[in-house]
Order: sequence, then C-alpha cells, then structure tokens
Amino acid sequence: MKIFTAAFIQVAMVAANTVFISKGHIAGMIFCSFGINWIWSHNVRKTAFGSESDRIWYAAGATTGCLTGFFATKLIL
Repeated sequence: MKIFTAAFIQVAMVAANTVFISKGHIAGMIFCSFGINWIWSHNVRKTAFGSESDRIWYAAGATTGCLTGFFATKLIL
C-alpha cells in the first residue's frame, strides 16, 4: 500500500501541475514541481528494484493519482 500511495501522490501532483501550467498558476506550479521531484527521489529505488507486484501497485496508484489530480484542480480553479 505504501508504493500505491507514493505513486498516487506523485502523479496527482503531475496532473495538477499540468493544469496549473496551462492556467499560469505560479504558486501551484512551484508547490507541485517541488513535490513531484521530492517524491520521485524516494520512489525511484522502490520501483527499480521492486517486484512485479510492486510495479503493478505503483502503476495503479499513478493511474488513480492522475484522475484525482485532474479533478482536484478542476475544483481549485
């Protein structure tokens, strides 16, 4: 569940950042850009050296995070 959550948060921020960039929302871009890269620095080892199950959970978290990030920014903006 930890790897799902890590991917979820990271990709939710990527989705949100895409919307913030398209709208020129500077504070959102700063927050999300930092968060994406900070979380990625922790995730890379978990997925690169993880099992196939870890990779599936990571992908599932990323997919869910993408949708959540999109809908959350629609509410914010």
